[in-house]
Amino acid sequence: MRVRVVANIFLIALAMICAGGKLAAQEKSQEKPAATAPAAAAIPAANPKDVETIDAIMAALYNVISGPAGERDWNRFRSLFLPEARMGAVRKKPDGVFSASSFTPDGYVERAGSYFKEHAFFESEVYAEDGAVRAGSARLQYVRIANAKDEKPFARGINSLQLFNDGKRWYVVSIFWMKSGRTIRCRKNI
Repeated sequence: MRVRVVANIFLIALAMICAGGKLAAQEKSQEKPAATAPAAAAIPAANPKDVETIDAIMAALYNVISGPAGERDWNRFRSLFLPEARMGAVRKKPDGVFSASSFTPDGYVERAGSYFKEHAFFESEVYAEDGAVRAGSARLQYVRIANAKDEKPFARGINSLQLFNDGKRWYVVSIFWMKSGRTIRCRKNI
């Protein structure tokens, strides 16, 4: 069973990488070219405690995005990702059709930053499966989302994360998520 879960995580990661590349290419063709590309040095330095283990980087990620209405520590958020990292989400449109979007961590900051200034948002991992191979890892998370830490969730979801360790620290390579208002079935119903 565990081998099947790890294989499924790998297949999800592979599909996301392939889809992310196509979406990124489509996105780039619609964007105006930048005068200069941002250098890797532009990424803020991470707190070593935030990136020493997979659990530490997950805790740091949720510590930034979760909290009462107000500003978030976006430099800490950016410090967790590879410079080329991608994020994405599946959304259900009002007509019932599903669509996927792909963006950078900075794109996430632009999209979510104003929402978080005015709304509380608490996302927490309920259950996770990890699959690790040498310097890489994939984590499939089942999460709950609420307006307060101990409040009944208004949504549940599945996050697929890919992580990389260069021998010094962990980086988030990609995050792709799907949210639902209904219970999500896994080893625990959430």
